[in-house]
Amino acid sequence: IDTSYDFRQQALRERIIHLDAVLYTHAHADHIMGLDDVRSLSFRHADDKDERLPLYASANTAASIRQTFHYIFDENSTYRTLPRVKLLDLNDGVDFFGVRFECLKVIHGDAEVDAFRFGSAAYVTDFSSIPPSTMDRLRGLDLLVLDALRERPHPTHSSLSNSLKVVEELQPKRAFFTHMSHDLGYEATNAKLPAHIRLAYDGLKLEFEI
Repeated sequence: IDTSYDFRQQALRERIIHLDAVLYTHAHADHIMGLDDVRSLSFRHADDKDERLPLYASANTAASIRQTFHYIFDENSTYRTLPRVKLLDLNDGVDFFGVRFECLKVIHGDAEVDAFRFGSAAYVTDFSSIPPSTMDRLRGLDLLVLDALRERPHPTHSSLSNSLKVVEELQPKRAFFTHMSHDLGYEATNAKLPAHIRLAYDGLKLEFEI
């Protein structure tokens, strides 16, 4: 989900050698600027348009990605080593290997962002509020990954206290906070959190039923 600035570094460290698809939450720079670094991973896919690595995004997000990475999507380009990718409409979700990745809308300031529920888990980044219809789809989870930028309120992100309230209402078995700023000290913050809520960290691996 998303290709951040440091996707290349992460992929090398975690020895990622294959991608089935990429799902995008929105087109802010910190969520899309690693797209070119899927290039080598996409070479496993045929150069035929139908066989390229699928990138799923809402219409607005796809438009921004096309504009930012116009050279990738130039149908007249003869450059043979462009990323072999294709942009597909996210709609209300996608299916992979019999698993539904359900697309849910959350609010990020004055913009909509796509969150995802898959099996017993959900990933909700970059939100300032969650519509009631989405809250309903986030109940009954084993695992919830949730935006929690800092202690102080922020106009476009959830604060630590607000994310704690969301977890309290939704009652997942486990919750991990992500998209944190340097204002949150890792050990000091974890020490104050309930046992089933932790701060995420780069390289964290989680198991859940899908």
